[in-house]
Amino acid sequence: MAVRLVVAALILVVAMVLRGESWAPLRGRWMHLAIAGALVNGLTLAPFHVGMVTVDAAVMALMQAMSPLLIALLAGPLLGERLRASQWLGILLGLAGVLMVIGPRAAHSHAELNAILLGLLGVAGLSGGTLYFGRWGRGAPLLPATAVQLGSAAVLVLAGMLVFETPHATWSLVSIGAVAWNVVVVSLGGMSLYYFMLNRGAAGKVAANFYLVPGVVALLGWWLLGESLAALAVAGLVLASLGVWLTQSSREASG
Repeated sequence: MAVRLVVAALILVVAMVLRGESWAPLRGRWMHLAIAGALVNGLTLAPFHVGMVTVDAAVMALMQAMSPLLIALLAGPLLGERLRASQWLGILLGLAGVLMVIGPRAAHSHAELNAILLGLLGVAGLSGGTLYFGRWGRGAPLLPATAVQLGSAAVLVLAGMLVFETPHATWSLVSIGAVAWNVVVVSLGGMSLYYFMLNRGAAGKVAANFYLVPGVVALLGWWLLGESLAALAVAGLVLASLGVWLTQSSREASG
């Protein structure tokens, strides 16, 4: 996580220099963007990563599924955002779909309380960071804003690594490829897209897209890794997709 975030942040800083872009539009917003980035990219990803490599990944995914619902519930009182009844139905259908994909695996997990607490910490990070960005970060230019957010997350995760771990890595083509994928596709591509969408839509509506992740992962595992694909998982992906479509298909109700 530390390597991934440091490299991603450096790439964006280099891009800023090469494009000759100014940091001036962020004046007065640096701290807000740093806090949002530390929450979404640091406090969210680090606990989930530790949980996935030490216990059952299904439990972590199940915990993460709580985030869109929590964000939608809190976005009303905190951001003044209102979702229509059809969008609330979509969020609930998405949650149900995720439970169908992950629930059976999580039910057979022997995860300890520490894993559940890690998941809750990640949920708090994603929900809090999304809402904080929705309140203080909207309208900031995408490239410098994302650079600041990934940079603050890198600092947080580096500090956690130094406190809780003894840094060590065994580099191979596979591990380098995995880190490169996470840097380019997830941190640079995925998180930039997430912030881009947050600049243009309600927080709960944007976060609902996370409901698609478990089902898509199950499909990719079946296609690329030869993993079994249960009919319940397919039905869950269909239900989650319907939920996301309902959430995205209607305008937000006015606050």
